[in-house]
Amino acid sequence: MAALLAAGLLLSACAALSPRAVSTDARIAALPTTGATVERPVTIRWNDHMVPWVDAETDRDLFYALGLVHGHLRGAQVALLRLVARGRLSEAAGPFATDIDHALRILDFGRAAPAVRAAWPEETRALMGSFTAGLNHAVMNGRAPPEFGLLGLSREPFTEDDLIAIGRLAGTDVNWLGYLALLPSRGTPGFDRLWQRTVAAGSSAPEAALPEGRRLAVIRDILAGTGRVGSNTVAVAARRSATGGALIGSDPHLGLIQPNVWLAAGMRSPSFHAVGLMVPGLPFLAIGRNADVAWGGTNMRAASSDLFDVSGLPAEEFRSHTVRIRQRLWFSAERQVRLTPHGPVVTDAAVLPRRPGDVIALRWIGHEPTDEITALLGAARARNGEEFRAAFDRFGVSAQNMIWAGRDGRIGQFYATTIPDRRAIPADPVLDARDPAATAPWGRLLRTPDLPHVVNPRDGVLASANNRPEPLGGRAPPVLGFFFSDSDRVERLRELLASRPRHTPADIMAIQADTRSPRAGRLAAALAARMAGIAEAAPLVAALHGWDGDYRAESRAPVAFEVLLARLVPLLAAEDRAEATTNRRAPESQWNFITAFLLRDLDALDPARREAVLREASRVAATDLAGLSTWGEMHRLPHAHALVNLPVLGEAFFRYGDYAVGGSRETPMKTSHGLVTARHNTAFGSMARHVSDMSDPDANWFTLWGGQDGWLGSAAFADQVPMWLERRSIRVPLRPETVAVEFPRATRLAPR
Repeated sequence: MAALLAAGLLLSACAALSPRAVSTDARIAALPTTGATVERPVTIRWNDHMVPWVDAETDRDLFYALGLVHGHLRGAQVALLRLVARGRLSEAAGPFATDIDHALRILDFGRAAPAVRAAWPEETRALMGSFTAGLNHAVMNGRAPPEFGLLGLSREPFTEDDLIAIGRLAGTDVNWLGYLALLPSRGTPGFDRLWQRTVAAGSSAPEAALPEGRRLAVIRDILAGTGRVGSNTVAVAARRSATGGALIGSDPHLGLIQPNVWLAAGMRSPSFHAVGLMVPGLPFLAIGRNADVAWGGTNMRAASSDLFDVSGLPAEEFRSHTVRIRQRLWFSAERQVRLTPHGPVVTDAAVLPRRPGDVIALRWIGHEPTDEITALLGAARARNGEEFRAAFDRFGVSAQNMIWAGRDGRIGQFYATTIPDRRAIPADPVLDARDPAATAPWGRLLRTPDLPHVVNPRDGVLASANNRPEPLGGRAPPVLGFFFSDSDRVERLRELLASRPRHTPADIMAIQADTRSPRAGRLAAALAARMAGIAEAAPLVAALHGWDGDYRAESRAPVAFEVLLARLVPLLAAEDRAEATTNRRAPESQWNFITAFLLRDLDALDPARREAVLREASRVAATDLAGLSTWGEMHRLPHAHALVNLPVLGEAFFRYGDYAVGGSRETPMKTSHGLVTARHNTAFGSMARHVSDMSDPDANWFTLWGGQDGWLGSAAFADQVPMWLERRSIRVPLRPETVAVEFPRATRLAPR
C-alpha cells in the first residue's frame, strides 16, 4: 500500500519535477478568457517577456483583467502565499510544518481583514471585488499549475480576506527577526549591554542571528523573503537631470528566489494610467509611475510592534481558542491560541525562540484596520507630490520611506506609516503590560500626516536605503524604531548622486549596480594598519593594500577582508558574551555591530592581547585566503525555485544553478551574507529594478531576477536572469501608440 501511495505521489509530481517547455505564445493562448465577466471589451497586450499591459473602458474591468493576469501568471505562487498567510503549510508539507503553522496562526495575518473590509470606501470595495473575481476565474478555469500535484493542492477560490492576509504578510514587521534573535538571551549575564549596543548599532533585523533549526529557518525565510524588508530608492530633481525631467530609481531587496515576488504590469482605464511592479495577488502598484508622478519606497524598519510581558496579567484578560491544522497524509492536529489586550501570546509557539517560562504577547499595527489598498490605489492616480502623500493618510504596514518624482520637476520624501507615539527607546525589548507608561504609546498612534516630509531639497537629490530615519524638511522624526541598516548604502548612494552635476537614466541604472562599500574600504585599511608587522598577516595586508571597498566579482581583496572578519569578530566577543566566540550567527556578526564596535573593541584590549588576537585571526584567515580565488567564485547568486527547500526533492529538481556575483551586505547592489570563509550563496538582496524619466512617458524600465511567468517550464519563467546579470532592462511605456508597437500580442476579453 505504501509503495502504491509513493508511486501515486511521484506520478502526480511529474509535471513539476520534469516540466514541459512552454512557449510564450502558448502560455498567452492558455489564458482562460471564456466566461470572463467584463462589462466592456478589454485588451490585454503582451511583450516578449510576458509583461501584460491592460487597456479597459471601465475601472472595474481593468481590475478584473489584472486579477485574471495575476491568476494566470502566478496562480501557484498566490496559492502558496495564502498557505503561509493563513497558517496552512501543513496541508502541503505534512507534520513537518505543524509547529510552523501554529506560529503563523498565532501571528494571524488575516486578523484585521473583516475590520479592514468593513471600513473600505465603496470604490475600493468594488475594485477589490472585481480583482478577486478575475483572479478566481483564472485559478478555477485555467490549467492547474504543475506544483499542485507535487504539493497535494487542489483548486480553491480566493476570498478578499485571503488577499488582505497576503497583504499583511507582505507588510510584516521586519523587527520581529531582531526580537526573536534577542529573546533567548534576555536575563543572561551581559544582556543589558548587548541590548544597549544593539540599539546603538541599529542592528539590521533581516540579518538578525536567529538560533539554528530547520523549522525556525523556514520562519526566517517567510518573514525576510515575503515582507517588503529592504530597498534602495533615489530621485533626482529636473534641475539635476540631463534629460530635463526628474528621475527616479528603485531596487527592492527581498528573497532571491523564483518566482519573483514582483510582477510588472501596465494599465489604462478612465481613472488609472500607470506602469509598475505589483505584488502577486494584490491589486495595486507598489513601485511605478503614472503620467504625473513616479514613486518608490524603502522599508523604514520602523517598529510597528511591541512585545509585552503578560505573565502578570489576571487570567480573565486571556482568551483562548483551538485551531485545527490539517496535515497532509496524516491526521489533523489541534493547537491553542491565546489572545490578550496586548496581542497574541507568541511564546506559545514551540518553534519560536524564547526563554523557558516567558509569556510574551505581540502587539502589531498589522492587527489594526489600517488601509494600504485604498492608499496605494489613490497613489497610482495622484497628479502631484502633494496628492501622492495625502493618499497615505490611512496607510499602516509595512512602514515605508516613500520617495516621489513629479512631471513638474520636483522630488519629495515622506514617512508612510501608522505607529505608536514612542517618546524614548525602552531599556528592554519586552515591556511590562502592567505599566501604563509602556502601553500609553498605543493610545497615541501617529500617521503619515503627523510625520516629517520634504519637497525639493536644496541639493536636488534624495536617497533612502533602510537607514536610520533622518530629519526631513527641518523636522526630526520621533522614535520610529530600533533596528536599521548601516548607513553604508545611503552614504554610497549620496556619493554617487553628488559625483556629477546632471544625471541620465543610465547613470541611475549604474548606481543600482554599484558594488562598493565605503565603510568596508575604511575598515580594511584600519585593520591592515593594525596588522602591520605581524608576519602571519602579510598575505592579508598585501591583498587589502589600496582596496576601496569595491566588492567586484573579479576582485580578490573582498575575499581577504571577509575571511579576516570571519576569524576576528568571534575572538572579539565581549567577556560576558562568551558564547559568541563559537557562534558565527551571534548578533556581533552583523555588519552594524562590526562597523560600530570592531575597532573600538580591538583598541580597548591591552597591546599584548590585541596583538595575540590579530595574530591568531590572521593565521587562520591567511590559510582560508590561500584556498580561495576571487569574490565572485566565493560569493554566489543562486537560481532556484521556492520549492528548493522541499526535503529530498528540492535540491535535485528546483536548484537551477548559481552565478558569480558582486556586491555585499550594504553595497547599493545588495547581495547579503554573514561571516563567510568558503564558497557560499546569497539569499537576500537586489531582486528587481525600476528607473523612470519623467520627461518622457515611455521612459520606464524594469527588470526582475527571474521572469514574469511563474509557470514551471515557461519561456518567461527565467528569461530575465541574463538581463539582470548583464544590467539590461525592459521598457514598459505609457503612450498607447508605443504600447501597441512594443506589446504586439493581444488577448481580448468580450462582454457576455
